[in-house]
Amino acid sequence: MKIQNMKAWLAAALLMVAGGADAQHAPRLLGGDLSMLPVYEEAEVVYRDYGGKPVELLPWLKSQGWNTVRVRLFVNPENASDQHKGEGVCQDLDYVLRFARQIKAAGLQWMLDFHYSDTWADPGKQFIPKAWEGLEADVMADSVYQHTRQTLVTLRKAGVAPRYIQVGNEITNGMLWPTAKVNPYKDANWQVLAQMVRSGVKACREVCPDAQLIIHTEKAGDTKATCLYYERLKQLDVDYDVIGLSYYPMWHGTIPHLGHTLDSLTTLFPEKPIMIVEAAAYYSHENDPWAKDPNQFAEFFPISVQGQLMFTRQLVQLLNRHPQVTGLFWWFPEENGCDNEVCPGWLNRGLFDNHSGKALPAMRELRRFVQRGR
Repeated sequence: MKIQNMKAWLAAALLMVAGGADAQHAPRLLGGDLSMLPVYEEAEVVYRDYGGKPVELLPWLKSQGWNTVRVRLFVNPENASDQHKGEGVCQDLDYVLRFARQIKAAGLQWMLDFHYSDTWADPGKQFIPKAWEGLEADVMADSVYQHTRQTLVTLRKAGVAPRYIQVGNEITNGMLWPTAKVNPYKDANWQVLAQMVRSGVKACREVCPDAQLIIHTEKAGDTKATCLYYERLKQLDVDYDVIGLSYYPMWHGTIPHLGHTLDSLTTLFPEKPIMIVEAAAYYSHENDPWAKDPNQFAEFFPISVQGQLMFTRQLVQLLNRHPQVTGLFWWFPEENGCDNEVCPGWLNRGLFDNHSGKALPAMRELRRFVQRGR
């Protein structure tokens, strides 16, 4: 081995050890995207512990080891379709500000998830906000910057600046389509996406310099696409702190699929902590308008309370073998259809029974993540 190659190898090895050690000793984040909780509370929905006793949700979650709440923000959700509003698209800045105060009062920290859209932004859709339609790429990038900056200035002035910030939601295929749409396997348009992300990052660094910035993708079951994505960001010198992944077994495959992706990311990016910023599994398909049959998505785990528990146990066991993974967040854990019609259809992927409002067994299992397997 040539001297220069040996030096490079040693430097990379030392960086990997240092990154892994830092992550191993960093406090782990456990929580969920609770963006609909204020709506449920306004409807006077009752949450219950495992034995059926009514609880105030945020303090009770803290007693279960949760320390962080994730909250989404849309540009102007008033422009969303009625269907999407019925699915939970309502989080504007005033909503988020009120909820952030509530989170802080409960002694929890929080993560802000920027959807650069008026409605859901995910790998299948990244709609340009109505107010930004028709803008050239440079002007749109400035709109990203201004929106991000103004949001964070408002939150900081109120004393509730987020500790963690997602610059985009599930932007595997880019954002603000078609302007900044990309494909991890193709070369086109990456400079434009990088411009949009840098604009958001710049505002975050200016207003919240201590916040950890997350780039969130949704291809955890496709190791090659995920690694290609973050390699492109590195080549384009995009600044961020944390790799954020979504992982749902029904769309992303088995737990070993996720493990392979985590192994590869750890090797390629030893300096980057990794968070599972969205995870969930079904316990039922009752009143689910999207389910085709009661056993849809049962390839890996039964569609039952026990199946959800099995998924959670195996997921936590896997993550506890990866010290670089520093966060685990359940998506929409607060769903609770008991005695209310907040959501006309049920997803049945939350952590409370839609009939009784009681906490499900998977909730208890999540605590093992912050206990590091004890």
